[in-house]
Amino acid sequence: MLGKAVPKRAMDAAVHAYLHEILGIAPKVRAWSAAGNLPYFLQDAFEVRELKLLDRQMLLAIDKRPERQRLANVRGQMDKLRQLVGIPVVYVTGALASYERKRLIEQKVPFLVPGNQLYLPDLGIDLREYFRKPPAAPDTALSPATQAMLIAVLLRKPWRAEWQPAEVVSELGYTAMTLSRAVRELTAAGMATLRTEGRARWLHTERTAAETWERAKPLLRSPIKRRFWARPVPKWKPPHVRLAGLSALARYSVLSEPQWPIHAVSPAQWKTAKRGDIEILPEPLPGACEWELWHYNPALIPESDTVDPLSLTLSLQDNQDERVQLALDELEGRFPWCGDSTSSASTSPATPISSC
Repeated sequence: MLGKAVPKRAMDAAVHAYLHEILGIAPKVRAWSAAGNLPYFLQDAFEVRELKLLDRQMLLAIDKRPERQRLANVRGQMDKLRQLVGIPVVYVTGALASYERKRLIEQKVPFLVPGNQLYLPDLGIDLREYFRKPPAAPDTALSPATQAMLIAVLLRKPWRAEWQPAEVVSELGYTAMTLSRAVRELTAAGMATLRTEGRARWLHTERTAAETWERAKPLLRSPIKRRFWARPVPKWKPPHVRLAGLSALARYSVLSEPQWPIHAVSPAQWKTAKRGDIEILPEPLPGACEWELWHYNPALIPESDTVDPLSLTLSLQDNQDERVQLALDELEGRFPWCGDSTSSASTSPATPISSC
């Protein structure tokens, strides 16, 4: 989130330690003597430091505002500061959402998030030699059934670090063959380790729910197989279908409802509908709905009229609309483990899947 306030000394230390760690050299960071000559709106917004790095001089503009900052405002302030000082200026903040980092990179705004990411286009050629090699991206995504099983486990409250995959597979209606494949995929990906007890199999992880989600995200894909327009189907009404897409996101955030309702249906529902229950439309005609055919059953949370927040996030993560990305950021704060002191490793008895 842009503009997350961090105590001044703590941020100075974090910047120094991060640059030293990622570049392997000791940066020279000190107070900038001309900071008092800046316009008041820039003085109020930033603690300005002078940085000498790889024989290049630049300034660090450390955001000290507690409230969220708009990307357009940050870019404008960085442009103004750079015009005034005539040397590169790096925006420094405690946290940035992934879409915010992407936007700043697209706009070539230098930034630094201690412990997370460093982007300095002015020194790109020099710095690339010093960067640690990033970990290789996973070659294979989890299968839809395995993804559904993992998300179902993550939706449970309280979080349990050990679970019986057979229970989850049974709840989702999958076969024994699917169970075996899911266990192989999760263990091969390093998401969990297998423990057997008699004929029972258990999957175990040392991670919290939040850590498991972050570790799994590169292996997860959008659940949407295809989208289409159709008139409402009599058999496709709550609780048999769930609100999805922007319709669901509007329930979880302050985002406005879309003009056309969006619903998700399972492969089984689609198979039945193709026999004659559905009229596919070439465009959104009056009374139509937008439908998403999912790779797995979108009803992972019982007694809910929306799809689950984790699958919803995956379905919208590539949407470039800033309003959608802000709403997804808001949705992230409502994930099952947020504010839950029990989200650390636990081996308590199984509990039903539940909503946030």
